[in-house]
Parts: sequence; structure tokens; C-alpha cells
Amino acid sequence: MSLRFFIFLFGFGLTIIGLSYIIIYLNLLSIGYNFFEYVNFIIRRIECLNVFFGITLMIASGFVKGGKNELYL
Repeated sequence: MSLRFFIFLFGFGLTIIGLSYIIIYLNLLSIGYNFFEYVNFIIRRIECLNVFFGITLMIASGFVKGGKNELYL
């Protein structure tokens, strides 16, 4: 139970970090980048890819079966 919870929290943290960088990089649109150049820039930055890694960890923590003393809700 606690391992699944910590994996979920780690994934949530990665998602928040990635989303904050994506919002920070929105300033590129104000200096002349168009939307496709912005998306191309984002998908090449590892700190923005943390969003996808974090969402994957959060989904995986929900589908992994627990041990025999797991509390099922």
C-alpha cells in the first residue's frame, strides 16, 4: 500500500514539475514563436517530458495489484 502511494506521489510530483516548465515556456509564444515551433521545442526538452513519465507512473500505481495485506477500497 505504501509503495503504491509513494509511486503515485512521485508521479504526481513529476507531473507538476513538467507542467510548470510547460507554462514557463509559454513565454516563447510572446517573442514570435508560432504554436508548432512551441510544441516542437517542448517535446525535445526532458523537463517537459516529465509530464508523460509522471502520468504513466500515476496510472501504473493504480493498476498494480497489492500484497495480501492490501486494503481494497
